[in-house]
Amino acid sequence: MIIAVDFDGTIVEHKYPYIGKEIPFAIETLKKLKEDKHTLILWTVREEKLLDEAVNFCKERGLEFYAVNSNYPEEKKNHDHFSRKLKADLFIDDRNIGGLPDWGTIYRMINEKLTYEDIYCEQDTTYESAPKRKKGLLGKLFG
Repeated sequence: MIIAVDFDGTIVEHKYPYIGKEIPFAIETLKKLKEDKHTLILWTVREEKLLDEAVNFCKERGLEFYAVNSNYPEEKKNHDHFSRKLKADLFIDDRNIGGLPDWGTIYRMINEKLTYEDIYCEQDTTYESAPKRKKGLLGKLFG
């Protein structure tokens, strides 16, 4: 998978424009995802010097991204076809709905193809999924 990863609040605690403390297991988990053959893209609001600091922070810890704020390393901002919209299969960001799970849960979700609901059901034995509705005509035809 191509995985876009935010920096502030996701890899490190939010201290922008400074670099916060590393969030436990963030770097280790991302390195493991690379070992598992996933493509990682750093996707952050940081630019110029602040971006260089974030990239170097990760490099110093042994984590290098395939690309930074782009779909591929050669893509440049001034290029005719440059877009900040990434073509990623998955985005890991503290601003997602539901917040940022711990990095162990993130790894399990990716590695085992689990959803939030799967994780929730494991932890809450009283959870029952919503009752299934009868299929309508379109559901019978296309379902």
